[in-house]
Amino acid sequence: MGTDLTFSSRRSPVVCLHGCVASSQQIASVVGLDVLKNGGNAADAAVAIAAALAVTEPGSTGPGGDAFCLFYNGNTGEIKGINGSGRSPQAQTLDFMEGRGYTAEAPPSLFDALNVTVPGAPACWCDTVQLFGSQKLSLREVLSGAVKLAEEGFPVAEVTAYHWANSVSALRDAGKELGGDLLIDGHAPKCGQIFRNTSLAQVLKALGEHGKPAFYQGRVAQAIVDTISLNGGVMTLDDLRCHDSEIVTPISTDYKGVQLWELPPNCQGLAALMLLNILEHFPQLQAVGHNSADYIHVLVEAIRLAQTDAWRYVSDPDHVTIPLESLMSKSYSHQQAQHISMDRWVSVFHCIPTGSDTVYFCVIDSHGNACSFVNSIYANFGTGLVPKDCGFSLQNRGSSFSLCRTSSNCVAGGKRPFHTIIPALLTDSPAKSQKPRLLAAFGVMGAFMQPQGHIQVLLNMLEFEMNPQQALDAPRVYVHYDHNVNQWVVNLEEGINQEVAKELQRRGHKVNWPVTGHKRSQFGRGQIITVGDWWNLSVSRAAHPSRVLWAGSDPRADGCCMNFEKRHYSL
Repeated sequence: MGTDLTFSSRRSPVVCLHGCVASSQQIASVVGLDVLKNGGNAADAAVAIAAALAVTEPGSTGPGGDAFCLFYNGNTGEIKGINGSGRSPQAQTLDFMEGRGYTAEAPPSLFDALNVTVPGAPACWCDTVQLFGSQKLSLREVLSGAVKLAEEGFPVAEVTAYHWANSVSALRDAGKELGGDLLIDGHAPKCGQIFRNTSLAQVLKALGEHGKPAFYQGRVAQAIVDTISLNGGVMTLDDLRCHDSEIVTPISTDYKGVQLWELPPNCQGLAALMLLNILEHFPQLQAVGHNSADYIHVLVEAIRLAQTDAWRYVSDPDHVTIPLESLMSKSYSHQQAQHISMDRWVSVFHCIPTGSDTVYFCVIDSHGNACSFVNSIYANFGTGLVPKDCGFSLQNRGSSFSLCRTSSNCVAGGKRPFHTIIPALLTDSPAKSQKPRLLAAFGVMGAFMQPQGHIQVLLNMLEFEMNPQQALDAPRVYVHYDHNVNQWVVNLEEGINQEVAKELQRRGHKVNWPVTGHKRSQFGRGQIITVGDWWNLSVSRAAHPSRVLWAGSDPRADGCCMNFEKRHYSL
């Protein structure tokens, strides 16, 4: 396949009644749908998809990474979260890192074994099924679809094959070789080529039969520690054995009658909420037009303010105090909005690090439960370190730590780093006596694009009446700090008008336009399932809610939405 990635076709939104799954791989969506057919609920199906994506898209996700889950209970309206991120090894203190010769200006390579934090995904999968699952299916049954895929093989999808090959080249350029479990005769698989991963099948099978101990103790744990140790890392069996997920209370903000729900730090969901709060002070967004120069200018300025605060404050709350209430207050967002001038960009002094890849997926079942889920190994194939006979690579999430002693995100033993991955849910804004009514499960993966993507696709629906598929299809903006030139860069996707790019340059922005082909991956890959067509302004959200589910899947990935019509199946 060449380097081009043209979007020459269109998709209609998927509309259905009894349940829906949406992920970045069609085969993984099928696995999730099968779980719903067999009596599982949204949480069961989400974990099945997570494991299937570990097989079909191993450069983005897998048991060697972290996961976060948001779950909406269709009976009670209660929203709960699981923080499935791992901690640094206890021995990995700042003094230790400095003793190795590393500094804030000269940190370890992205692929260094010192960047491996304890993988949290397997524990999160187990806990999601135990806490939120239907209890009709065992963990073994939930993971069986992924096991079968890994054992029997699957044809590799187009976008996945492209990034797989690029990642192998990047690792080799860095002097590393991806493990043989993740290659075919030393090469990345091509689009349509059958890929099998029997080593990963054995890991998933053991996890399904024995739960967390199968991963965090015994053979797999020893293989992880051995691989890290051979490459200069300091993770121990105790670091793995002591890991567990954390059940957390989600945080939220309201915007024009809806409530956006995110997970609290150490992940950057706070950035999305602060961004939305700032934009609330610009009621003319709809009037100026979608992706107009005025719209993008305000969006970019708000992103830089919100992300700068997030990078300054977001860290492990077990190690630092984070002023959540102050940062999320409407009065603070009003102050922040005052910094935005419509005529020019305003300098923001704090910079944001680079990020990388992830998978996002969501499920809504026939009982009204919703599961919004993100799984990631950070950079493509993470560190590229593959424990012997395990079939997965280890994440490099520790590269998000700072080696600056005054930073809230400074590395410390047993600490969780600043985390980019964030699932989201949307409900109405009910009175305190009422339960929140689910409007959508959605997310956009892609490191620091994630909060930016959340808000752009949300505003596409709320302000511009786009259905979920249109909201994902629309060209996006990605704002990042380029360390090479010490400047913020506004990346504009192909489809945004050239005159808009020129006007943004006139206002002082450094603009990269147009971003085309596979480089569009920087704008993330999202999935959306809504309950009813509340984004249609002719429909009152206060009216009796529609049972119809509307879903969209991002054209920047290989995936799709699939509907579950339970009348065709016997539960």
